[in-house]
Amino acid sequence: MEYTEEWVAARARQAYAHGRATFEMRPEKTALLVIDMQDEFVRPGWSPYWVPAATRMAPRLRRLVEDCRAAAVPVIWTIFDDTHLGLDRPHALRCLPHSDADWRRPGPAEVWEAMGARDDEVLIRKPSYGAFYDTPLDTVLRNLGRDTVVVTGTLTNYCCGTTARQAYERGYQVVFGADVTATDDEARQEPELAVLRKGFALVLTAEEITDRLRVATGTAGPASADRGGAERV
Repeated sequence: MEYTEEWVAARARQAYAHGRATFEMRPEKTALLVIDMQDEFVRPGWSPYWVPAATRMAPRLRRLVEDCRAAAVPVIWTIFDDTHLGLDRPHALRCLPHSDADWRRPGPAEVWEAMGARDDEVLIRKPSYGAFYDTPLDTVLRNLGRDTVVVTGTLTNYCCGTTARQAYERGYQVVFGADVTATDDEARQEPELAVLRKGFALVLTAEEITDRLRVATGTAGPASADRGGAERV
């Protein structure tokens, strides 16, 4: 067979748009990562780094958190914070447009209260985009016996996408939440999902994730109503 330019281009387009990883989700081997759903990104109008799309999708993510708790899937929260006097943060960040605002946190970063994080759930404060960079996340997951991570939160194409790639490189099976991640320019959402879909992760909606967990635990039933609609907190 001759692999023409048209053939390889069509194959790539198909994978970006419709590719699906083939691994199964097993609740006893899965953990939910909620990336950086913190005040400065999700609390409306609180900082110049507010991500309105993250605020809109927060109720859907909150329901997924509850569904995972019901399936005995541990929930792990991360926060992008000032740690170790900033000496553990990549120094190039200060040179990039992402950090061009003069705004500073008034205190330690916290998960937005509306997300309902619990004291008995792991909270990891991270110094950079990816949740595995200079954090104990890999150790925590291995101690929990988890080989699959569900990545949710914000920003899709920064902290969430970087975490998904880092997890893939460490041998984890990665599920990426298509409608429980959000970015500051919504036109960037689908291009990032396309890359992850083709080469790094199983990209699913929150409803699809919950349905797979219910099937695996033998509690399959009607999904929660209005999961896909516009939502407000």
